[in-house]
Amino acid sequence: MLSSDAATPPEAVGLGPKELVDPYTYHDGFGNHLSSEALRGALPVGQNTPQVCPYGLYAEQLSGTAFTVGRSGNQRSWLYRIHPSVMHRPFEPYRPGSHGIVGTFDARTTETTPTQIRWLPFPINENEQTDFVDGMRTIGGAGDTALKSGLAVHIYTASKSMDKRAFCNSDGDLLIVPQQGRLDIATEFGQIMAAPNEIVVIQRGIRFCVSLPDGPSRGYILEVYDGHFELPDLGPIGANGLANPRDFQTPVARYENTGPEPASWSIVNKYQGDLFVAQQDHSPFDVVAWHGNYAPYKYNLANFSVINSVSFDHVDPSIFTVLTCKSAHPGTAVADFVIFPPRFEVQMNTFRPPYFHRNCMSEFMGLIRGEYEAKKGGFLPGGASLHSMMTPHGPDAKTVANATTRELLPGRVADGTQAFMFESMFQLRLTKWAVEHKQRDHDYYKAWLDIPITFNPDKSA
Repeated sequence: MLSSDAATPPEAVGLGPKELVDPYTYHDGFGNHLSSEALRGALPVGQNTPQVCPYGLYAEQLSGTAFTVGRSGNQRSWLYRIHPSVMHRPFEPYRPGSHGIVGTFDARTTETTPTQIRWLPFPINENEQTDFVDGMRTIGGAGDTALKSGLAVHIYTASKSMDKRAFCNSDGDLLIVPQQGRLDIATEFGQIMAAPNEIVVIQRGIRFCVSLPDGPSRGYILEVYDGHFELPDLGPIGANGLANPRDFQTPVARYENTGPEPASWSIVNKYQGDLFVAQQDHSPFDVVAWHGNYAPYKYNLANFSVINSVSFDHVDPSIFTVLTCKSAHPGTAVADFVIFPPRFEVQMNTFRPPYFHRNCMSEFMGLIRGEYEAKKGGFLPGGASLHSMMTPHGPDAKTVANATTRELLPGRVADGTQAFMFESMFQLRLTKWAVEHKQRDHDYYKAWLDIPITFNPDKSA
């Protein structure tokens, strides 16, 4: 039995050459305390844990922060489900040592280099019939999941839907960036359809299952071990701009009543970087109602309100921050999710591409579609690059030549393109898989070798 609390009018999301229709209903808003029920009256009135819940359901709290965190930062939700989630058999190791995921980034398991690195698009092996879980691979990261400190960067390539199994991450929150193919994601809170140019955040401990309505799919994942993603402070920008809270969408309650059944469900749990699996005889998506502020959500990057200079100079990329996971150091992030969307550029007497720089943050970049404005040609959709802490980087030689000679008329930049960046205060270590991958572009350094040197001591600017 599958039920939802509302009929959904099709909503075109306009994410590519043709309109993609999202069949699901959502709550609008970021960080709200929400209530949702797939059966009228399923939510208890006036208390969280009555002696007997409506419809004979069981109450279960999912805590995203410690009980004693202050009210402004406390995150938790109450779920009212047919089966308590504790009803499963013991966890056993899942493909020990061969699942390609890393949770502790030290010299034993990873490598490091300050060299600029670029990868061509990661291939999707359609012959292996790999789902979202088996197709996840760690590129790099920093810290240790056991200490709840650090982050990881993964990619996924999948050629089949998950079948009667769910994934649960005990290590941190996942920010998923589809690049090819939509993801139809069943969660304990309801259903999410995520297309390329949308992102999905699924917090620690939430079970979910990924189906592939468009076939072979690929994308990127940012995982943070401590804290949660939030909207960046706007400061002098004012009350509006960047990612507006109203554009974030959280699913409505939707449940499956499938147990007990002979063909059991598998629950794959990532715990301290290792994978474990437990069997149960019912669907994990049997939540009939829920309320709280700890729930997955999605966001359409096309709704980002771009802020930029309208006079001179290229402004720092922090103006393109969609979400941030703050650290204990004010103004410094465990991770920022930054995008470079289509926009106007009008700066006069200005070198308009991203300026050359060395950064005290690490920058991992990916490309969802189109051509990145500072490196056209070699940086491709489905590929990636890493510019490590204090490693110099900037636009390639062709971009420099064009930027220094073009007429500075107002114009558009990045139309048909969506590039993004995972930026972090941590130095990232790379997995052996990423360092030795056949798609690593060992000629990346050549992108800068032909930058024209125009120094003339007898001529001022």
